[in-house]
Amino acid sequence: MSYSQLVDRFTQLHHFAHLGAICGWDRATMMPDGGNEARAAALAELSRLLHERLTAAEMSEWLAAAEQQELDAQARQSLVEMRRQWQQASVLPADLVQAKSLAGSRCEHAWREQRRNNDWQGFLGNFREVVALSREEARIRGAATGLRPYDSLLDLYEPGMRCQQLDQVFGDLQGWLPALIQAVCERQRDQHIQMPVGPFSIERQAELGRDVMAMLQFDFQRGRQDVSVHPFCGGVPSDVRITTRYDEADFTQSLMGIIHETGHARYEQGLPPSTLALPVGQARSMGIHESQSLFFEMQLARHPAFMQRLLPLIQRAFGAQPAFEAANLARLYTRVEPGFIRVDADEVTYPTHIMLRYEVEQKLIEGSIEAEDIPDLWAERMQQYLGLDTRGNYRDGCLQDIHWTDGSFGYFPSYTLGAMYAAQFAAALQRELGDFNQLLARSDGLEAVFGWLQRNIWQQASRFDTDTLVRQATGEVLNPAHFRAHLTQRYLD
Repeated sequence: MSYSQLVDRFTQLHHFAHLGAICGWDRATMMPDGGNEARAAALAELSRLLHERLTAAEMSEWLAAAEQQELDAQARQSLVEMRRQWQQASVLPADLVQAKSLAGSRCEHAWREQRRNNDWQGFLGNFREVVALSREEARIRGAATGLRPYDSLLDLYEPGMRCQQLDQVFGDLQGWLPALIQAVCERQRDQHIQMPVGPFSIERQAELGRDVMAMLQFDFQRGRQDVSVHPFCGGVPSDVRITTRYDEADFTQSLMGIIHETGHARYEQGLPPSTLALPVGQARSMGIHESQSLFFEMQLARHPAFMQRLLPLIQRAFGAQPAFEAANLARLYTRVEPGFIRVDADEVTYPTHIMLRYEVEQKLIEGSIEAEDIPDLWAERMQQYLGLDTRGNYRDGCLQDIHWTDGSFGYFPSYTLGAMYAAQFAAALQRELGDFNQLLARSDGLEAVFGWLQRNIWQQASRFDTDTLVRQATGEVLNPAHFRAHLTQRYLD
């Protein structure tokens, strides 16, 4: 009886979380500015309710009793994931959960205008409270688990990952990536790229985005695409909401942003329907989630063979022009150039943006810097990694991302881990099915690619820990050598 009681409780929590996800999507896309304070209070109250239901006294009893029951392998793994979520929640007081949600909502909403106005001092007014509450959360979690404070937050997004392993991964990157960036930039120095000539109407860009989503087999009966300040994928597997942002002078970034978010969405839509309400039926980790979006955007969509499929859709949306040749688009989408903005960065320089943020947020959470110290450290590392000067340019520097506004510290490493997993998955897939040149020349090539991802990643959900999932799909645990080999082959070979 106890396991079935747990199933009922987690199903109820899933339904409440569904409502919260749609309210959060509406806040980012549709809500009038004047509604934020009431919406923030409502979402904070919902966060408290979810926390109290997950940590209620009977949960401990049900978990203990269920562990004594005879359960099949899937139910046993489901129980493991239930206990993991319960343990993560039970260490925090409800007041902290509610306060952090409210502070995050206020900070994120104000950030939209503050970023536009390059207003770092105004941002600090809300951000200091977010940092204080996040530090308190990290302290409590660390004390309960024996982990260092930042590790306790990292574990929320990437279970089992620790700074010690990340430091090794990023240390290795720092050993070879700068030379690769320099070599690629030198090789591309005299490369001619014909730039698309706009303007490109938002209506036509949206139409193109929907066409590409359809080609990537996004299920529009279980999702939709809208506009927000910062692109994201939200909602729930049965109702996935993705967003992008448009620039009438340049459609290329929004298009890749849509493809990126569609990768997230296909993962969600591909999760097993029978366990969607349970922890075991949810995405394995944010690193694996990002691997799917980056597989779609970097491994697949920027491949020359995919450009052949993309070209007719672009020409149908915007007409013919010299820039719209497959070879030119491939050069455009593989152009390596250090830039300020993470979400617009090429895949070679992208990891430097993540290493910078990892260092900053680790120091911030563990108290070796304060919030007001961020711009100076940011500028120092941006100069070191990419040779760019962000002094006084907060809009394109430390105010550019949304993640810290709601206290999502520990999330950023997922992006580079995701890029590495994506390269490893792509290598394994092509060993089994043939390289992308062969695959994408076939009429059923995309179907074959998505079938591999469905079998090996999507339908597995959280049945296995990350190492086991990756080993079963590729034959080995995370191996960053695949990422290096991918970048070298694409950009130098």
